[in-house]
Amino acid sequence: LFIVVVAVNSTLLTINAGDYIFYTDWAWTSYTVFSISQTLMLTVGATYYLTFTGVPGTATYYALIMTVYTWIAKAAWFSLGYPYDFIVTPVWLPSAMLLDLVYWATKKNKHSLILFGGVLVGMSLPLFNMVNLITVADPLETAFKYPRPTLPPYMTPIEPQVGKFYNSPVALGAGAGAVLGCTFAALGCKLNT
Repeated sequence: LFIVVVAVNSTLLTINAGDYIFYTDWAWTSYTVFSISQTLMLTVGATYYLTFTGVPGTATYYALIMTVYTWIAKAAWFSLGYPYDFIVTPVWLPSAMLLDLVYWATKKNKHSLILFGGVLVGMSLPLFNMVNLITVADPLETAFKYPRPTLPPYMTPIEPQVGKFYNSPVALGAGAGAVLGCTFAALGCKLNT
């Protein structure tokens, strides 16, 4: 029950992280920020349960619960007329599998889990997350199909300066994720002590 409750809360925190439809002008900037937020929620929660149970496979189970609950929540939004795509969420699973693999391969070594697992999740999730950006409905088409009221001036998107990052939000997200992933994994382990 405890793992389900925390996974539900993680799902609520990441429910829109991956829907770039309403972020047309901010797509690349949002992509990097959302990749990091998803890395945070997946790594902390999955590492916590992995070290809590000591059973390799728990991280993937955690990601599966997040995926199923996100599907349920997005189905509710979809039924209200919002153009959510179901391809958006399963990308957590392969990153969680890498976390399980590291824990199993290093014979349940927590320090290896923090260092190698954190780096692998941080680097892989932005790559898998790119699947979201490629497969979601065309933003321009969606904008015409689902018109939104005019945004107030303080919410008007500014063209992101992606050029300074060599036009690669995947590289930026993976680089930041690789560093932060270790910190997030360490936090997940620390929650058990």
